[in-house]
Amino acid sequence: MQQLLEYALRHQALTLFALASALAVLVYELRERARGVGAIGPQDAVRMMNQGAALLDVRSAEEFAAGHIRGARNVPAGQLAGNSESLKRFKDKPVIVYCEQGSTAGAAMRQLAQQGFGKVANLRGGLRAWRAEQLPVARE
Repeated sequence: MQQLLEYALRHQALTLFALASALAVLVYELRERARGVGAIGPQDAVRMMNQGAALLDVRSAEEFAAGHIRGARNVPAGQLAGNSESLKRFKDKPVIVYCEQGSTAGAAMRQLAQQGFGKVANLRGGLRAWRAEQLPVARE
């Protein structure tokens, strides 16, 4: 312990750099955990769907028509605010939001939470993760 203290006193710049790095890693990890709180995997999404969760596809209408999860409702991300009345019936229900990769759905999830939706989850990895698990995709 004495040697560690002596080292820290002799190499103050290195010690401060090490402490700052550790703090940066801690902040990054806490941020990632907070962002992932509402993210669920495909298998968890199936369980929630079996319990009555609503599915919201925030991709464009063309992408939705090319393939989507059966039972999903298509509301493009840019139109979420304008469709708040039609989505009102889902406020007390669990809602799973997804896009192609999961990034757009994360922003949509936060927007829905701000609009008063209490039980919103993001499909981690989006439709790609759904397909990777070889789960069914419907086409119109």
